[in-house]
Amino acid sequence: MKQSEALSSFGDDAVFIEKYVASPRHIEIQLMADNHGNVCYLFERDCSIQRRHQKLVEEAPSAVLTPELRKQMGEAAVNVAKAANYSGAGTVEFLLDEKMNFYFLEMNTRLQVEHPVTELITGLDLVKEQIRVAEGHPLSFTQDDLKINGHAMELRVCAEDPMNNFLPDIGTLSTYRVPQGPGVRVDDCMEEGMEIPIHYDNMIAKLIVWSDTREHAIEKMKRAIEEYRISGVANTLQFGYWVMGNEHFINGNFDTGFIEKYFKPEYLQTPFDQNLEEAMSIIASYVFSSQVAQPAGSADDAEAKSQWYRNRRQMR
Repeated sequence: MKQSEALSSFGDDAVFIEKYVASPRHIEIQLMADNHGNVCYLFERDCSIQRRHQKLVEEAPSAVLTPELRKQMGEAAVNVAKAANYSGAGTVEFLLDEKMNFYFLEMNTRLQVEHPVTELITGLDLVKEQIRVAEGHPLSFTQDDLKINGHAMELRVCAEDPMNNFLPDIGTLSTYRVPQGPGVRVDDCMEEGMEIPIHYDNMIAKLIVWSDTREHAIEKMKRAIEEYRISGVANTLQFGYWVMGNEHFINGNFDTGFIEKYFKPEYLQTPFDQNLEEAMSIIASYVFSSQVAQPAGSADDAEAKSQWYRNRRQMR
């Protein structure tokens, strides 16, 4: 920690030593506490996919925590809240090193952007629980009531350009259509035709998916990204699709340096374009042959399919 940071944070610029954590993962524990001394941990979220120390992809539960380590970290977070006589929703954040040692980072005394993944694996409405606590009610559950159900992932859909160092973008949402279906959730406040200004945070939406396993959640996220339609501003949809297909992410072998280690802007130019051109070529061949051998309606159907593939460019 720099002396200036210590002075601004603690009023004392004396810094003696700071531990270096190699290849850290960013693991955070969601807490809920009431005014009656009850504190529960709602398991963890892995928030290691970041740019400039800001999260882009979050998932729950983590792909690397054992039940024993999860319990140990959860109880440590509960002790932090109890020591501060904390009430309401909060998050205790840790760094996890390559040897599975964890270190306290900070506590966020609020409900965080990524709370939906916790809601999806626990079945709890954290906003509702916050209101109940504020009204003086005890928690509606105990630690023993809580179980992890399936796997959830969240992609922050931001107006920024991954091909230009994630530089924020502004403009008008010429096209804005969200994906739907079982296990797909979009938290947003945007509509087609609205403007993305320079004055506020550039997050357009949160795209969240849930499925029974991590593997299935990854596939569901890829499908949801493909169905999301945004044009008019650069955005992180295609980057999210690349993350879901990256072998290190799939294997759970990543840390907070994921983008710096594995991502290059040119990676976003190849997979979608190659698939698109191949599909267009196949459809064009089909249309040509069907003009003679098939009724007129078949060519219309092929043109509709061709238009569907062209629309995928709107994610760019």
